[in-house]
Amino acid sequence: MNGRQWRTTIAAAQAGDRRALDELVEGWLPLVYNIVGRALNGHADVDDVVQETMLRAVDNLGALRDPDSFRSWLVAIAMRQIRDRARRRTSESLGDDAAQEVTDFAELTVLRLQLEGQRREVAEAVRWLDDEDRQLLSLWWLEVAGELTRRELAAAVGISRQHAAVRVQRMKARLEAARGIVRALDSSCPDRRDLTARWDGRPDSVWRKRLARHIRGCRHCAAPGEAVVPAERLLVGLALVPIPVGFTLSLALGGKTAVAATTAATGVGWSAKVVAALTKPAVAMTAGATIVAGGAYVVTQPDSVPPKAAAPPTAASTSRPKAPSPTATPSPSPSPSKTSKDLYGTVVDALDTAPDPNARPADLPRRPESGLTSTGGPKAVMQHRGDSVTLSGQGYVLVRWQISPKSRPGALVMPAWTGLKGKLFHVASGGGRRMDDTFAENTDGYTSGMGGPRVGFTVLPNGTQQMWQNEYFYVDGTVTLTQNERGADYGLIVFPSNRDAVTKDVMTGPDQGAIRYGLVRDTGKDTAPVPQYVTRSTPADASTVRQKSRLTG
Repeated sequence: MNGRQWRTTIAAAQAGDRRALDELVEGWLPLVYNIVGRALNGHADVDDVVQETMLRAVDNLGALRDPDSFRSWLVAIAMRQIRDRARRRTSESLGDDAAQEVTDFAELTVLRLQLEGQRREVAEAVRWLDDEDRQLLSLWWLEVAGELTRRELAAAVGISRQHAAVRVQRMKARLEAARGIVRALDSSCPDRRDLTARWDGRPDSVWRKRLARHIRGCRHCAAPGEAVVPAERLLVGLALVPIPVGFTLSLALGGKTAVAATTAATGVGWSAKVVAALTKPAVAMTAGATIVAGGAYVVTQPDSVPPKAAAPPTAASTSRPKAPSPTATPSPSPSPSKTSKDLYGTVVDALDTAPDPNARPADLPRRPESGLTSTGGPKAVMQHRGDSVTLSGQGYVLVRWQISPKSRPGALVMPAWTGLKGKLFHVASGGGRRMDDTFAENTDGYTSGMGGPRVGFTVLPNGTQQMWQNEYFYVDGTVTLTQNERGADYGLIVFPSNRDAVTKDVMTGPDQGAIRYGLVRDTGKDTAPVPQYVTRSTPADASTVRQKSRLTG
């Protein structure tokens, strides 16, 4: 979810619309619950911190000036409440933690998302992290899953993006060490069994150090039975943990009456109107929750409804390939579908096999070139979510990829072509390499353009074709290309081009310093492939464009 696509709902809630407020709370409660639950590992205070976060958000919504920043604003409130809770804990209450931990969030994550294998291992390793690392992990987990951006993570923690990158790397190292402990505890090592004979089974810093020391000196525990996949690749695509049945959030509670809250507000403004609305009897049904009189949100999904299972790990997410690659072994593309008078283009929604590096491409068919105009000029640089460029005319355009897993790895949300009038074809791929072509690890930690074990990987959506460094398209009409960065960090540079430039690029081969020759996809006819993410409509959020590579004429 993204604050931008909620702009209308947020504005209506700020104006005192009760229905919009209900929708806002119901839509964003799962995100807050996951952040707080994971940061506190299911401690009994989770419900209180979630409630205080949502209460503060509702009570201060009128002060939010930019609805597009709602998500980062809400996450920052949640993190402040988590830190405030930590400061309030006294030495006496620390001794009562064991009795108060009624819901282990790691266990809840495993059960509700039906995690297995190394994904389960990552969830269980969270128990061994310190509070500060768990707080950061609660944000990073959602960043990798595509629910937060690195900018929002840094803002929530109150540090720069550069400092956040350092903090995340350190936390990931400690998480990997904790995964080693989880594996060791599941092993049959006799020395480990002797070591933990008197352990009560409760993770703490003392036993973490003892077990880590044992693992370093034990050949049995130090050598995992299977290749260890980086955590970010395992977390890609995981859903939010569903809110437990029976969870109650009452925005009219928290020690405030309507009168007290109204008095606390500066004048008769939004806060007074909202609190007044919350005290009116109202019953509304929403997906998985009931909003009852007094503003209480009660999760009502019956236990008989099974949670949505996480996608089973693919070959790429459960084993380490001989040459690190962020996607599964590609399968051949299907043969072109039959076209009819109302359809054009080839369905290409499948992973395609890389051609032989030394295979020279076919000749690029000739298409009319009256020229393209671009709202971004001769070189449009798109580095942020929502950046776009509109192309009009008849000719070729180059889209150059810049993928940055060192800045932020994880799930990539593909750019989309929207508002198409006319026709659009995906005609060639070049740049001398596919982005997943492997090479010796360089000083930055990359083993391919998609990342490496040290910096993490950028992972494509299932079924998305692996992009090359340069992708070429042919426009005959008008279309807008939008950068949909969310999760993985990437950028696009868009250049109007021509057939001669495309031909020169794809014909540059290994004998001239390239990793491989390019690939010509164009057939010269309407059976030529079209981009996978393209639509004639103009959605409010371009990232919602479906992966469907066939269009009506």
